[in-house]
Formats: sequence, C-alpha cells, structure tokens
Amino acid sequence: MDIKILDTNLDVNASIKWASDIGPGCVNMFIGKVRPTASDRKVHYLDFEAYAKMAVQEMEQIATSASKKWDTDKILVHHRTGRVYAGDIPVLIIVSARHRKDAIEACRYIIDTLKSTVPIWKKEVYTNGESWVTAHP
Repeated sequence: MDIKILDTNLDVNASIKWASDIGPGCVNMFIGKVRPTASDRKVHYLDFEAYAKMAVQEMEQIATSASKKWDTDKILVHHRTGRVYAGDIPVLIIVSARHRKDAIEACRYIIDTLKSTVPIWKKEVYTNGESWVTAHP
C-alpha cells in the first residue's frame, strides 16, 4: 500500500507506474479534479486541510478493508492539502487487481468511504465569497 497526505502536486504518472507491475490484469484509477464552478459559482481555488496523522491512519484502514473485501494487488491513496486550483488533482486512488471487477469495486469503495470518514476539510473560495464544504452527501 502507498497511503499519503501531501502538500505538493500529486504525480499521476509515477503513481500509475508504482501500481502497474506485470502482475495485475487491471489497474483502476480515480482522479479527483477541482471543478471551475460549484453550485453555479465560479471557484477561485480550494483550500484543503487535514489532521494528517489521523487521516493517514484512516486511509490505511480503508485500504486494508478494501483489500480484505476484494482480491487486490496494490492500493494507492494520495490526498493533497493546501491550495489547489481548477484542473488540479487533490485526490488520487489507484487499485490494481487480477480482475477488473475487484479493482473497480475496491476503488469505488475507497473514494466513497474516504469522503465520509477521513478528517480532511475543504474550503471553496469563490470570486464573491467562500464556504466550508462537507464531503458527506
């Protein structure tokens, strides 16, 4: 597993290379990108904050749980903190597995669970204000 909270750009190519050795039949990836608008408002940027030690522990538990539910080879979960702009990538999840169903379902489980349990907070800053956004649907 490769689980990290980073305050730098996420390296998609290096992450794919890490997950894509010769063994798996599938590498499934979720790339979360910053949208230029939210709720019909122009987003200037997002600020992500995290309780990093707890966030990494929680992400490790989620990845471990996914690896027990599905037959996975490798799991990578990286999340940015700090300021990110439209088009930037604040979250990257990669799951490799022998079969696509396991990789796809594990990847979906990880992002859905991460957004509801990991102590990471997002503030959207608009051209005309700002608001803290809950990740919980």
